[in-house]
Amino acid sequence: MNDFFFGFFYPIRSLSFFFKQPKIILYSMIPMFINLIIYGTIFYLSYSWIIGTSGELTGANSLGATWFQEVFHFFILIFSFLLLLLVCYFLFITIGGIIISPFEEHISQMVEEIITKTKYDSKLNFLQDAWYSIKAESFKLLFYFSIIIPLFFVGFIPMIGSVLATILGMLFSFFYNALDYLDYPMTRRFYRLKKKIKVTHSGGLLSYGFGCMAFLMLFLPVVNVFFKPVLVVAGTSLFYEKGFDKQIVDFIK
Repeated sequence: MNDFFFGFFYPIRSLSFFFKQPKIILYSMIPMFINLIIYGTIFYLSYSWIIGTSGELTGANSLGATWFQEVFHFFILIFSFLLLLLVCYFLFITIGGIIISPFEEHISQMVEEIITKTKYDSKLNFLQDAWYSIKAESFKLLFYFSIIIPLFFVGFIPMIGSVLATILGMLFSFFYNALDYLDYPMTRRFYRLKKKIKVTHSGGLLSYGFGCMAFLMLFLPVVNVFFKPVLVVAGTSLFYEKGFDKQIVDFIK
């Protein structure tokens, strides 16, 4: 379990590295601002609509509302809030991930140059680089939904379906989040998704621990937009500290 806890606390450890790099902090403001607009707008409009609709359906907004109507309205709001967090999480890692992937790629590149002390020389211009990052992110999302959608239907199996779907869904989310943030150095090397999955899987409990903390950070409303650049820094740093780059060479052989 040592590997799991090392990976779990690694993003926290990476905060010190992040705050020592003014250029990375400054550049991180761009994806933070974009994500804040996307996440904040979706969450605010959706929850405002839920509050109004729930109040009308339960009668809690009327002057003569009973205590039962108000309590029922309250529980609907709590349930809707939790459900909306889950929906926003999916939107955050899908729509938000695609839009800001070129910015996060550049943050990862800056981290790599600091760690390896070598200047990265891309063979692509800015637009080509951005397009390749978006394409890589899109393939990753296809992989994500190819697993999550079947797991959703597993939840309909009588007796054990919901428990099984929840456990497997959480484990897969941990793995996917690890893949998501270990991915950037591999994308710069033009590796296909299959090899990226193998490299992430080779990390074992280390990958799952890192992915677990990433999942928790991204699930928190509003503050998750500030954690995303930190996770990019953590994922790139972990990639080199634990020798994932050397494992890529092994897979080629």
